[in-house]
Amino acid sequence: MNNLLLIGIAMAAGLLVSRGARAVRLPNVTAFLVAGLVIGPCVAGLLTRDQVASMGIISDAALGFIAYSIGGEFRLKYLKAIGKAPLTITAFQGMMTALCVDAGLIAFGVEVPLALLLGAIALATAPAATLMVVRQYKAKGPVTQMLLPVVAMDDALGLMVFSISASVAHGLLGGSMTFRSMVLVPLAEIAGSILLGAALGLVLSVGARFFASRGNRLALSIACVLAGVGLCDMWGLSSLLVCMMIGAVMTNLSEQREVLMEQCDRFTPPIFLLFFVLSGAELDLGVLPSVGLIGVAYLLLRSIGKWTGTMLGAVCVHADSNIKKYLGLTLLPQAGVAIGMASLVSSRFPTLGSQVSTIVLAGVLVFELTGPVVTKLALTKAGEIKA
Repeated sequence: MNNLLLIGIAMAAGLLVSRGARAVRLPNVTAFLVAGLVIGPCVAGLLTRDQVASMGIISDAALGFIAYSIGGEFRLKYLKAIGKAPLTITAFQGMMTALCVDAGLIAFGVEVPLALLLGAIALATAPAATLMVVRQYKAKGPVTQMLLPVVAMDDALGLMVFSISASVAHGLLGGSMTFRSMVLVPLAEIAGSILLGAALGLVLSVGARFFASRGNRLALSIACVLAGVGLCDMWGLSSLLVCMMIGAVMTNLSEQREVLMEQCDRFTPPIFLLFFVLSGAELDLGVLPSVGLIGVAYLLLRSIGKWTGTMLGAVCVHADSNIKKYLGLTLLPQAGVAIGMASLVSSRFPTLGSQVSTIVLAGVLVFELTGPVVTKLALTKAGEIKA
């Protein structure tokens, strides 16, 4: 079966399941993931693992456009209005999540290096699932306004904490801990990503002035996002940060910002649909029986850390009461970034890789299927989604 036919089957399955999911008011994201799970190797076997892996370019492109869309929300006027609140909340929820997972797992008797690595991976969130729920239900309000910048900054914080935790774990296992590996390397990755994204955002902003037709402007947007994703793969930078910066620079510099974002919003739904169906096909039900108490503890501790840390951060900045109660629940989805971190652990720590991968994949399975539903419920309770 060739890839074009597989893409057609995947998209059709996603559409059919999402149609049925409306009857029980499930978010489209969950429906797409379930569709992928059904047609994937774990259930029907219409897609094999090799076939799913061969379409990785679609997932890379989709994540780039998701990050670009989030960056497009970062108007300077808006950021000045909300002040330092997103940064404070991000820091609190990140540190509390890592602390809860680290301390909780060590109390369970888990080795310190393994606990540190899982605590760092626990920070990662899935901006794709969150953004899709916000878009589908046209959520608006204080929680939604705070959610997008927090999700965006969360992955940058996650990169830093993971690099530091990996370096400490390496030292505890007999390796060396250096200032370069703990601080300079992650800072260089973040700075390089921001600079590359800003440069491509400037190219998009200036270039859009020279094209009058909507088609050419859309082509330019696609070219900049795909170039950003490709360069990140070559240079080892973060495609999420790069594409977020492209969107942020464009939305603040370009007079055509509304047209560019509207065109992107019309172009990307089929890509996002396919991305989530393929993500569902990658989920492995076989890891669940082998997770054990450590895996269950990881799921619970991560959830507690996200909610508690977000609430504490919101209290510190005197945020809206709905932000205190509900924002943490919208940060549970976890996917590609966490899987990427787990694969790095497997290559760098062969003795821990198998256990980390099993726990993280089980977490992704649970959080990806339940996270969008919880996000929808939280935004509905906050009064930002009309029932």
